[in-house]
Amino acid sequence: MEEVCEGKDYSFPKQEESILEFWDKINAFETQLKLTEHLPEYIFYDGPPFATGLPHYGHILTGTIKDVVTRYQTMTGHHVTRRFGWDCHGVPVEHEIDTKLGIRSKSDVLAMGIGNYNEECRSIVTRYVGEWEKIVKRTGRWIDFKNDYKTMDLKYMESVWWVFAKLYEKGLVYRGFKVMPYSTGLKTPLSNFEANLNYKEVPDPEIMVSFPVVGDPHNASFVAWTTTPWTLPSNLALCVNANLVYVKVRSKSTGSTYVVAESRMSQLPKEKVKAGGIPNGSVVEMTNSKSNSKGSSTGKSKTSSDDSSYELLEKVPGSSLVGWKYVPLFEYFEEFSDVAFRVVADNYVTDDSGTGIVHCAPAFGEDDYRVCLENQIIKKGADLIVAVDDDGCFTEKVSGFKGRYVKDADKDIISAVKEKGRLVKQGSFTHSYPFCWRSDTPLIYRAVPSWFVAVEKLKDQLLENNKQTYWVPDFVKEKRFHNWLENARDWAVSRSRFWGTPLPVWISEDGEEKEVMDSIEKLEELSGEKVTDLHRHKIDHITIKSKRGPNFGVLRRVDDVFDCWFESGSMPYAYIHYPFENAELFESNFPGHFVAEGLDQTRGWFYTLMVLSTGLFGKPAFRNLICNGLVLAEDGKKMSKRLKNYPSPSEVLNDYGADALRLYLTSSPVVRAEPLRFRKDGVYGVVKDVFLPWYNAYRFLVQNIKRLEIEGSGPYIPVAQRTLENSCNVLDQWINSATQSLVHFVRQEMDAYRLYTVVPYLLKFLDNLTNVYVRFNRKRLKGRTGEDDCRTALSTLYHVLLTSCKAMAPFTPFFTEVLYQNLRKVYPGAPESIHHCSFPQEEGKREERIEQSVSRMMTIIDLARNIRERHNKPLKTPLREMVVVHPDKDFLDDIAGKLREYVLEELNIRLLVPCNDPLKYASLRAEPDFSALGKRLGKSMGVVAKEVKAMSQEDILAFERNGEVTIATNSLRLTDIKVIREFKRPDNMTEKDIDAAGDGDVLVVMDLRPDESLFEAGVAREVVNRIQKLRKKTGLEPTDVVEVYFKLLDKDVSTLQQVLDSQEHYIRDAIGSSLLGHELVPPHAVILSEETFHGISNLSFTITLARTALVFDFDAMLKLYEGHSKFAQGLQVYLLSRDSCNLKSEFQAGNGKIRVDCLENQPAVEVVLGEHVFLSVGDYYLSTRTAVGC
Repeated sequence: MEEVCEGKDYSFPKQEESILEFWDKINAFETQLKLTEHLPEYIFYDGPPFATGLPHYGHILTGTIKDVVTRYQTMTGHHVTRRFGWDCHGVPVEHEIDTKLGIRSKSDVLAMGIGNYNEECRSIVTRYVGEWEKIVKRTGRWIDFKNDYKTMDLKYMESVWWVFAKLYEKGLVYRGFKVMPYSTGLKTPLSNFEANLNYKEVPDPEIMVSFPVVGDPHNASFVAWTTTPWTLPSNLALCVNANLVYVKVRSKSTGSTYVVAESRMSQLPKEKVKAGGIPNGSVVEMTNSKSNSKGSSTGKSKTSSDDSSYELLEKVPGSSLVGWKYVPLFEYFEEFSDVAFRVVADNYVTDDSGTGIVHCAPAFGEDDYRVCLENQIIKKGADLIVAVDDDGCFTEKVSGFKGRYVKDADKDIISAVKEKGRLVKQGSFTHSYPFCWRSDTPLIYRAVPSWFVAVEKLKDQLLENNKQTYWVPDFVKEKRFHNWLENARDWAVSRSRFWGTPLPVWISEDGEEKEVMDSIEKLEELSGEKVTDLHRHKIDHITIKSKRGPNFGVLRRVDDVFDCWFESGSMPYAYIHYPFENAELFESNFPGHFVAEGLDQTRGWFYTLMVLSTGLFGKPAFRNLICNGLVLAEDGKKMSKRLKNYPSPSEVLNDYGADALRLYLTSSPVVRAEPLRFRKDGVYGVVKDVFLPWYNAYRFLVQNIKRLEIEGSGPYIPVAQRTLENSCNVLDQWINSATQSLVHFVRQEMDAYRLYTVVPYLLKFLDNLTNVYVRFNRKRLKGRTGEDDCRTALSTLYHVLLTSCKAMAPFTPFFTEVLYQNLRKVYPGAPESIHHCSFPQEEGKREERIEQSVSRMMTIIDLARNIRERHNKPLKTPLREMVVVHPDKDFLDDIAGKLREYVLEELNIRLLVPCNDPLKYASLRAEPDFSALGKRLGKSMGVVAKEVKAMSQEDILAFERNGEVTIATNSLRLTDIKVIREFKRPDNMTEKDIDAAGDGDVLVVMDLRPDESLFEAGVAREVVNRIQKLRKKTGLEPTDVVEVYFKLLDKDVSTLQQVLDSQEHYIRDAIGSSLLGHELVPPHAVILSEETFHGISNLSFTITLARTALVFDFDAMLKLYEGHSKFAQGLQVYLLSRDSCNLKSEFQAGNGKIRVDCLENQPAVEVVLGEHVFLSVGDYYLSTRTAVGC
């Protein structure tokens, strides 16, 4: 294995770039696909983004989720094809070209030529493909860009034709007029789900308009309220609710007579007579207001009118008004006079806004269109006159406002109404209004001819298919998506645009003959022309002869193209050119196994996938789905390039690396469809809290393996996993069990697609690995308990790191690869990349008892530290005794047995006493958990709470033993009652003498009284602490071997010398070598650092750190040369010139002996280690101690 640098010198971003080069070099992704091609397929559908913009954090998030899942599925035994896709058609592309070329209307495109326009569109589709590939690759996502799919590809478009044709065959396609949300900015209708993407709070005019009743004896007028004055020129009817009561009232001040709903009479203007009077038809201004504010026509306030302002003439049910005729406001539609300008009734009219009378313009309102159709005011077909063109401007039909943009014409229309004496009341109000999600222009509702998929026919089956899918989080499926399906409407799939997949429908001039193409072959066969491109400018000229004969002309293609959502919804079939190719692959694996996108796709891609698969096959398109939330800027606002309120992805990747960004995103609430406020500091937190501890544990392993190879008996080979399972060391048993629990948990959560639970569990595991296993096992890992025990500990750490790397490889592909590439060097036959490995299996049994005991041990240590901190007792100060109180005998046996030494050493206490009597040191009381019981018990809560609080100590103990208790006929469990343990201090003891801390499970009691017998141990701790600090200050690594020298500075050295003698074993154990007297420093020693300390437990001393130095027995060396001192000195010089590691290896190879025959003019001699030379002062010191029997 190779040496590794310090954590502070390790650059995560640079190492990731090296791994990218390594993956390219070995074709890692392609090799993975090759290695798994014989395994069962796991079908992943990748929703196509538009390549006309750069990727942002939302794309990185969904890409990471997809990558984690598909990597995991590959490692668990599947073949996962991953092809990137591009959404190439539709409004986003056309909008860019329109902006670039200054195109304002459809006529501009026709003048330019559809072919030229479409080729302009084609030219920008792949503009940012390179940038996308660079970012996607840099984030560690493995996906095939070379074999990508594009919705503008010939094969893809042909499959889209097939989807439409099949739906047509099933009677699920029809052509008709429909009032739809319409973008005047894009000059196209939008789907209902698109219309819901961009709502804004905006002010709009609100007016009341009078419509005189024909032949009314009181000259009464109906009063209708509207917020869209531009629709008034197209008015054809008034609508009431047959079940409401309407009144005819006359203004006492003006004589004006109005008909409104009785409950809305308060909205009529309150008119006061001024000097000279006010003429009939006067206008009252409405106060600018919010839609639900006082004075608004949308509330039920009575501030605008009262009973004294109007005289009641008549009260009638709404049903009696049906058929009444009224005088039209404008004369633009006078040809409809025979059937229009009359009152109709429908329940969509309510009395919670307006006047209870709605004006109907069937071309501009969904309900208006339906009501007028049902009442034969209009008929299905071409007679519906839409007086607004594709650009949102009035046509010649409305001659008075011809060419005016409708929203701009509002003020002039209001003025015209006023001039006619028909304006009753006017004002403005602020409300939530839909805007185009692409052009950011206000939407209007407009009747358009379109081709529809009859979604409403499929509603029941859609709801049933939704039940068959698994979503994370499930509330999105059960609520948001279910509700959307519940209210699904027929889907307009055609657009009057140019750059898209053309509808495959050819129609005769008389409309009687239709041909729907399901393939290129069919078109070629019927037309006799060769087809190589399906875009409009390549096929619009193609005609088909009528089957009825030449007298009936030819069939021509309809002008429309598909909504791009229809194309992306066809992705499961089109990306593999089904059914023309890959039929077996598709049919054996449909529905697909997995999709993932953002929350907005519940009304977008998820919806279209479900509609088309249900219409085609009666099945859902997917089985499993992860829905993520939105990534927002740190201030909670939408990320904005203009506001620069977020760091660029490249900046974060360059600073902290992709793995940190991946873990930050996948561990956040955004993976369960909640919003995330992106913080760059949060990504740094992942580096600090996850990767650096993980790296340090790995580095510690490598350092000690290298040390063992130098000091031990040869190259390191890890002990087999099966052998390690039989280790007698409790922490080996624990970490092996904890690793199996990690594997079990990650498998369990990944199989359930809960990515967000994995990272917190990993954090806890790494914390346990570094702060429990490595920390408590340092002596073993450093070889201080013997080479065999060291190899066992190192092998345990090796296998734990290797297994955890494999388990985390899907989440952190770079870092795990870095570690694996070094770890595999001592693992013959290991796959070339960690991503070619199988996911770990649960091997061996999990020791739940020991896992729980170690967890409780760490709780005990934390509680004891808290007690020390409260009483200002640092860990360096030894304490006499600690009592651990818990009713579980097995745990107490563990803590007083296997785990005892770790607790004593970590907390610096001399005695640990287990106690299973919970009442010896604590009194118990019970409190009901109101949050858990409140809703469940209702009115019984008071009685139950009183009895719970009255439970005796014995009652509480029995409750804990049994796990439940019945109180006032209610069965309560452990989660319903909080058991509070309050420390009961022994008599004649103060808080300074003894104190306790607990967590509701275990209680720790510490004896804090000073004890002179512990003085020497305390001083020894202080000395060790200063040595460790000096090592760190000098820049030494934990594995660096040095000699430590100690010099006493006090006149009376007896006290400190006594401490050093009595605590020698502890000090040697703690610093890994003997503490040597300063007089032993050899003249050739290399001093690394030296520091003097005063006032440490009232003592003063100097500590010196030096490189290990050879020590010679000169008398023994003289004997080698029969007293020839010059030869002995020459041998010393030679040995001092040698590399100490190589010298040590030679002595090991020669069983403690080496032959020196290379010295010129000196005889060859055999040098014996421990007789003629010692490799360190410490070795020499220990040999002299042994010789004198110390």
